[in-house]
Amino acid sequence: MGKGSSTITAGLLVAVLVATVGFSLFQGYQKKTDSRVLILGHNLPTSHPVHKAMVSMKDRLEEISDGALTMQIHPGSVLGAETECIEQLQFGTLAMTKTSAAAIENFMPSMAVFSLPYVFRDGEHYWDVLEGEVGKELLEKGETAGLRGMCYYDGGSRNFYSKDKPIRTPDDLKGMKIRVMNSQTAMEMVKSMGGAPTPISFGELYSALAQGTVDGAENNPPSFASNKHFEVCKHFTLDGHSRVPDVLLISGIVWDSLSPQEQEWVQQAANESSLFQRELWEKESIAALEAAREAGVTVYEVDTALFAAKVKPMLEKIKNEEVKSLLNRIEQVK
Repeated sequence: MGKGSSTITAGLLVAVLVATVGFSLFQGYQKKTDSRVLILGHNLPTSHPVHKAMVSMKDRLEEISDGALTMQIHPGSVLGAETECIEQLQFGTLAMTKTSAAAIENFMPSMAVFSLPYVFRDGEHYWDVLEGEVGKELLEKGETAGLRGMCYYDGGSRNFYSKDKPIRTPDDLKGMKIRVMNSQTAMEMVKSMGGAPTPISFGELYSALAQGTVDGAENNPPSFASNKHFEVCKHFTLDGHSRVPDVLLISGIVWDSLSPQEQEWVQQAANESSLFQRELWEKESIAALEAAREAGVTVYEVDTALFAAKVKPMLEKIKNEEVKSLLNRIEQVK
């Protein structure tokens, strides 16, 4: 064989190698020795309880599969923002991601039920629904869009907090400018209580509160504390108006490429990571409220029935028959 033929042969071998690696990445996983590595991307920092739960999932997956399966986790949006990661799952270029239930309403419309206020009586009712028939059905709703829900992670309850005026009843919200997400549901909720909803990006919220652009906001205790909003807002109201979980998704393409045994391993590791994350979240929520109190914040226990009554007409106006049916089924869960 001549020198030219050797060069051509070498070039062909390189081309085949590149194509093979490219195909494995397209499928959302990589081969590493005898292990199959599922690639997971998300938008959270490494300090977040959900990221820690995913690390525990990776470790558990390696353990129960005896190293046959593992995960490669990319936090902090390095593989794309939330919606971009979801789209990559649909193409199979990413194996897994974490997303807020609110962010996948366009892909899984039934998830809109979680954005509605006072759907759940309390935290126990919330998890009874998520772990029951309704919750499991919702996880499966994305399969037609190439998305399979694996488990839920606790996103906590969203509560009002304010600078100067405490919110003890919904009437206290009258005339108050309250920062909300850019969501029609969130805006309508605040309007129902007499407040003035003001959509502002979360990154700009601290300065908006400090400058008086808004009088208050709403979020869960860990977000309130970690973003130091307690430096500006000295009133935190435990009204728990909504509970929006995070959802762990896997690409339908990648899921279908797994053997039944591999699917079982991944699902088991995901379920165990959900329980692990819930324990972490509860501890962080308690610690966040303690930190807020130490910073001079007054935390108010309120009659949530008063708040729920204000938004009842809003729920009764819902036209989507599937969401109406879900609300009825959720209410019946004891």
